[in-house]
Amino acid sequence: MILQLPGRFLALLTLSALSLAIACNQAKAGSAAVFPDPAVDTPLAKSKGQETAVFSAGCFWGVQAVFEHVKGVTSAVAGYTGGAAATAHYEMVSSGSTGHAESVSVTYDPSRISYGQLLKVFFSVAHDPTEVNRQGPDEGEQYRSMISYANAEQKRIAEAYIAQLNHARIFSRPIATQVAALKAFYPAEAYHQDYAAHHPSDPYIYFNDAPKVAHLKKQFPELYVEK
Repeated sequence: MILQLPGRFLALLTLSALSLAIACNQAKAGSAAVFPDPAVDTPLAKSKGQETAVFSAGCFWGVQAVFEHVKGVTSAVAGYTGGAAATAHYEMVSSGSTGHAESVSVTYDPSRISYGQLLKVFFSVAHDPTEVNRQGPDEGEQYRSMISYANAEQKRIAEAYIAQLNHARIFSRPIATQVAALKAFYPAEAYHQDYAAHHPSDPYIYFNDAPKVAHLKKQFPELYVEK
């Protein structure tokens, strides 16, 4: 992710690259109108509750912003998963050598939205799941696509949905998303939390992340809620 852009000319070049990356990523999935619901999923719970899902999909700013606008989500926290507690710090994770991925822990009410529906948002809106160790302008293992499952049911649903999407050839390339057991999730530093909401004019947010939220609202209005 880009925290500062030194100079107007460099900023314009960066913004152009970001715009092209967004257009290419959205084009890979084809029409969102035909993006399927998961064939394997859990039914909505009969009573209100609280469950957690952890997703890695590139820079956590935009992923957090997307899930904060999803129906049934009560919180979305930016953080790190995949590595050790001692290296769960932004400066270290940014080296790409800690094993961590920038991630978002999503707490949701299973009586309002299913795990499978969260996966639908993850694959169709939050990022390009065919990219390996990169998203848009960001490169490195810390930006890999990954689903960190908390239990066997989440693993079963995630693997079945990946197989379903690959079989239907929803994307022009095979899905590269890793499916791994969640060992631990470490919240990121305070300045990363709700970064997109606090910095809507930041060029990175404006060109790379805000369009994801707009895409969610346009393509899946039944899943979208205002903050």
